[in-house]
Amino acid sequence: MRTILITGCSSGIGYHAAHALRDRGWRIFASCRRKEDCVRLRGEGLDSVLIDYEDADTIEAGLAELLAATDGRIDALFNNGAYAIPGLVEDLPTNALRTIFEANFFGWHDLTVRTIREFRRQGSGRIVQNSSVLGFAAMPWRGAYNATKFAVEGLTDTLRLEMAGTDIHVSLIEPGPITSRFRANARAQFERWIDWKASPRADDYQSQLHRLASEDKGKFELGPAAVTDKLIHAVESPRPRARYYVTTPTHLAGAMKRILSTRAFDAIAARN
Repeated sequence: MRTILITGCSSGIGYHAAHALRDRGWRIFASCRRKEDCVRLRGEGLDSVLIDYEDADTIEAGLAELLAATDGRIDALFNNGAYAIPGLVEDLPTNALRTIFEANFFGWHDLTVRTIREFRRQGSGRIVQNSSVLGFAAMPWRGAYNATKFAVEGLTDTLRLEMAGTDIHVSLIEPGPITSRFRANARAQFERWIDWKASPRADDYQSQLHRLASEDKGKFELGPAAVTDKLIHAVESPRPRARYYVTTPTHLAGAMKRILSTRAFDAIAARN
């Protein structure tokens, strides 16, 4: 039985992927950053370990728990857990950026390099990073998230090059809008960090707040199964791809980045 560690499994993409891969015969270690979510997933028949990317002790302990349960075997890692802090760059406190980079980037790196040690020992493994269309195409109001995902893409591309010639394969999944609790979590971070009423652009915030609060499904939004389909290919195919686009907005952004000048792309992105 192949074993995969999936992070961010309390809901959304991670939750769906954990159940879908279990149904395909994988042994799933579905990690969450809250104990009560781990307990809930265990009640659903999944192995679950506590991993909070902002807490290095939980990263070490969670991976150790998995290895103890599998006699030291892990076949794949899916780094998935992340959140956003909506807001204009000029209003982002530096500590907000430090905090989101711990969760969306540094913690991913910590878990990844620990897992690579096991892959090297056993001679193979798959690393899949759940990035975003915002990892290669920046959009306004999303600066903190853009920055972490651009960083993930740069580090992952480098890692893939460095793993050439080994049986350790590295892939990026780049979704656009996916149905999840992402917006609700982003609202909480916005309220924590952004003093929008004191911003020189308070009027702009006022006009944008309805978008932040909206739970309406956009016309291009897909369910988490769209990401799981790409994950399955990345961990099961003998020739996994370097990149997997998910949703129409990702394909459109990729095409525009190749075809349009920076000035032309900026004119389109600035309206979104």
